[in-house]
Amino acid sequence: MRPSKLPAASGGIQRSRGGVVAKLAVLHLLLLSFLSPLFFLAARGIRTSVVADWKGILHISSKPIVDWREQLAMQHMKSIFTKEVIDIISATRHDLGPWSLDSARKNYVSSSWRIGGQDEASQNLTISDPIQAASDVAQNASRVEPENVAAAGDLLTIDKGVKDDSDGHQLLDNPVIVARRRLRERRRERRAFELVKQDDEELVKLENAAIQRSKGVNSAVLGKYSIWRKDNENENSDSTVRLMRDQMIMARVYSVIAKSKNKTDLYRELQNRLKESQSALGEANADSDLHHSASKRIKEMGQVLSKAREQLYDCKVVTQKLRAMLQLADTQVRSLKKQSTFLSQLAAKTIPNGIHCLSMHLSIAYYLLPPEKRKFQRSEKLDDPNLYHYALFSDNILAASVVVNSTIMNAKETEKHVFHLVTDKLNFGAMNMWFLLNPPGKATIHVENVDEFKWLNSSYCPVLRQLESAAMKEYYFKAGGHTTLSTGSSNLKYRNPKYLSMLNHLRFYLPQVYPKLNKILFLDDDIVVQKDLTALWSIDLKGKVNGAVETCGQSFHRFDKYLNFSNPHISRNFDPNACGWAYGMNMFNLNAWKKKDITGIYHKWQSLNENRALWKLGTLPPGLLTFYNLTHPLDKSWHVLGLGYNPSIDRSEIENAAVIHYNGNMKPWLEAAMTKYRRYWTKYIKYYHPYAKICNLSQ
Repeated sequence: MRPSKLPAASGGIQRSRGGVVAKLAVLHLLLLSFLSPLFFLAARGIRTSVVADWKGILHISSKPIVDWREQLAMQHMKSIFTKEVIDIISATRHDLGPWSLDSARKNYVSSSWRIGGQDEASQNLTISDPIQAASDVAQNASRVEPENVAAAGDLLTIDKGVKDDSDGHQLLDNPVIVARRRLRERRRERRAFELVKQDDEELVKLENAAIQRSKGVNSAVLGKYSIWRKDNENENSDSTVRLMRDQMIMARVYSVIAKSKNKTDLYRELQNRLKESQSALGEANADSDLHHSASKRIKEMGQVLSKAREQLYDCKVVTQKLRAMLQLADTQVRSLKKQSTFLSQLAAKTIPNGIHCLSMHLSIAYYLLPPEKRKFQRSEKLDDPNLYHYALFSDNILAASVVVNSTIMNAKETEKHVFHLVTDKLNFGAMNMWFLLNPPGKATIHVENVDEFKWLNSSYCPVLRQLESAAMKEYYFKAGGHTTLSTGSSNLKYRNPKYLSMLNHLRFYLPQVYPKLNKILFLDDDIVVQKDLTALWSIDLKGKVNGAVETCGQSFHRFDKYLNFSNPHISRNFDPNACGWAYGMNMFNLNAWKKKDITGIYHKWQSLNENRALWKLGTLPPGLLTFYNLTHPLDKSWHVLGLGYNPSIDRSEIENAAVIHYNGNMKPWLEAAMTKYRRYWTKYIKYYHPYAKICNLSQ
């Protein structure tokens, strides 16, 4: 029975489903008819909002927006570039104007973010088909690698080198102009590098010039203090010593004020602390030399000074006391400097006991010799003008021996060297005996007595005539009422006995002493020869009489240092800035000397200076006048000066010099000599000689 009912039931179900489908179809139709306009309006609204969004991004001119190509281009660019790129495009819209696919394809963008894969022809085409343009943009975008797109966002720059074409469109520079611009940039970079390099080279030149100028500065004039000294490398070095000294100065100030105000207790306390600090300080010049109680004394003194400040401090009174102390210290310094000058001049004039002993023993030995043994060999070479002749005038046997020994030891052909020594009557025998006992190898030597030059008398020589005057005798031999070291040292430098000796002035009479010679090398007795000097005879003096090393730097050792330019005789005839030169190693052309009458010129100026109005005593000032414009400058390496007064001469400069000169008061045979320079002199002394041992001559 059940199976017979199934068909009927399924038929009912089908009829029921058919009705439902019909109803749904009607419902769909109604929905479509009512909702289609809504969808159309919604789509139009979305499109309007998109356009509005791009209006917010791009700046559009006041004219109506009719260029739909710009909107299409920007929609596709938004899918290609990052937000940063779009922001930069928006920020630069005033310079680039409206954007479109046409502008993008015309290469209106900077090369740093240009879309790759486009040739120049396609970039310069004007877009006529917007659909095709959108397709081209999409294809190009698909060929851009992701990393290139990111790099484009990072390296985006807007090229502002645009120009207007004939149609009014803004076009970028063509590749030729861009290449030129890059070339100009590279040129600017290269030029900047060259300028920097030139600046470095100029700086090096300036530094080298400053070094050369510093070498010409007389450090003795500038003083011995230097910020480059080791004790000044650290500005805090020896700070404890300086603190103690400062405390002691203020303690003295407050003690004077306390005494004037009857503060007896405070005065005694200050005095006690002063004694304790002085005891702790002692002779210390560095913190390492201080007594171990120094720190304790500093604290105690600080407490007393703090108390004194509270009770006594008055700015005006303290200032007055400090000024008075400064003036007193200045007076003491001046007095000590005068005493030091006197003592140094006195030391320079003295002859050490060893040298005096040597002279006496040699003199006795010489006069005990028979006359036939007092003669030197090879006397026939004395007048040979083809040999190398030296003139040496000295009364110091040890110094003369060093000059001869050092010259011979450094000479290449010793048999061609001839030494002409002139000394005074007192040392004539000793000088002969020394070189008879110590002959200079194959070289020739001859010793003469200046007192035997009969032509050198007061009627011919102005210096001798002046020395015989009463005024000169009073100047040299009378004390003038001076009773103290300080008052008697004012002109002590010019009272040196060497200015009274004709040995010092004999250098102006070389043609008279050696009439048969053409050239002669003059040497002082305080020099040391370190190289062969024969090349000096081949130097062309260019018609000059004197070959010498100049001594002037930037402002030192010029004519105004030695001569009185307030005198009309000097000011009318000489340049105050003319460069001075050095006596000590001078090559003299005796033939030119005779033609120029150098000795006559010297006599003229020496006679005008009878009252010492043109220069002080000495031989360099009259030498500057006599050989004015007649001196040929030699290379400075021939003659290095200053070893008798300048402690800061460069060691390499000394060792490379042909001749070193101990000019100044610190002669190498004196105890006052500078130790670091003395070894260059002592190595030419025969300390093992019997007479040297007898007189206790030692290094």
